[in-house]
Amino acid sequence: MQYVGSQVLKPTHDGCIIKRDGSIIKSVKGEIEMENADLSTLDGVGPAIASKFRSAEITTIEAIIVTPPRELSEKTGVGFNTVLKIVEAARKSSGLDFITAEELWKKRQEMLKLSTGSKSLNELLGGGIESQAMTELIGEFGVGKTQICFMLSVIAQLPMEKGGLDGKVVYMDTEGTFIPERIFEIASGLELDPHETLENIFLARAYNSSHQCLLTGHLFKFCPENDIKLVIVDSMIGHFRSEYIGREHLAERQQKLNSLLHKLLRLTEAFNLPVVITNQVQANPAQFFGDPNKPAGGHVMAHACTHRIYLRKGGQGTRIAKVIDSPSLPNNKVRFKITEKGIEDVEEQIKKNEG
Repeated sequence: MQYVGSQVLKPTHDGCIIKRDGSIIKSVKGEIEMENADLSTLDGVGPAIASKFRSAEITTIEAIIVTPPRELSEKTGVGFNTVLKIVEAARKSSGLDFITAEELWKKRQEMLKLSTGSKSLNELLGGGIESQAMTELIGEFGVGKTQICFMLSVIAQLPMEKGGLDGKVVYMDTEGTFIPERIFEIASGLELDPHETLENIFLARAYNSSHQCLLTGHLFKFCPENDIKLVIVDSMIGHFRSEYIGREHLAERQQKLNSLLHKLLRLTEAFNLPVVITNQVQANPAQFFGDPNKPAGGHVMAHACTHRIYLRKGGQGTRIAKVIDSPSLPNNKVRFKITEKGIEDVEEQIKKNEG
């Protein structure tokens, strides 16, 4: 695993983190700090079992709650029946049971919004990229999926009053398209320290689908320890399409893809952060009218993602973003442009053309 930025060494007793240079930072996940996630406080979890869970990078009570018991048993080597009791104890300790819709509404008021840098694109997304959700950016090559991810990586580090999340970013690159010079350019355009901006982005280069799954599993430990507020996967399905070729491997591919997507969904809920993934398109040669492209990944991808945004090229160098599926957003579309500063609005240009 490769990272851009200083590496965190160890947590202290008071929930702080000691970095390589000796400085101390606070590591906070939502309302709960790492200190409150002491697994040995759960009924049935002694020092030995807690050590097994930590070795499997299951370090918080929230991670235990959202991870399937069978997966926990396989990762930790703890018996399945014992794991079931531990999961039940974790849920009781967090008060997780049936809740009213009013309680869910209150919980969603804690949801965060990450600005894209474009007012029109923010409006399309209901205020920005939301936490507790997975947003999918779909489109063919060159439409700006990666450019949006670069912009989000920079803005996420800004204070919340400026549209950011006041935290750090994990960027999982599966296609070798992460360019630090572009981050440098966007940060400079926003009058930020480009070196500090790069320092706050942790890069993971996934070389195949198995490596991608392994890196995703690490996130449940890595995110709370490093104050991660945004996770980006660019792209989600590239390795799966190249490795599982032929209809005879389709079922296996979809099962592994489905498992990976649901891990990311659990991550959004456990740590109240947004996950942004990019997706490719595939052509339908039988379609003679309209756009012949459709999102890759089939129904598995469609069901897993909370918000699906389809991107395509517009006139005069603009891009068009359209919501094609969302439980809360209308199927509207807007224009934006990609500049050296990142993502920007094009209202003035549109008015000039219409005039």
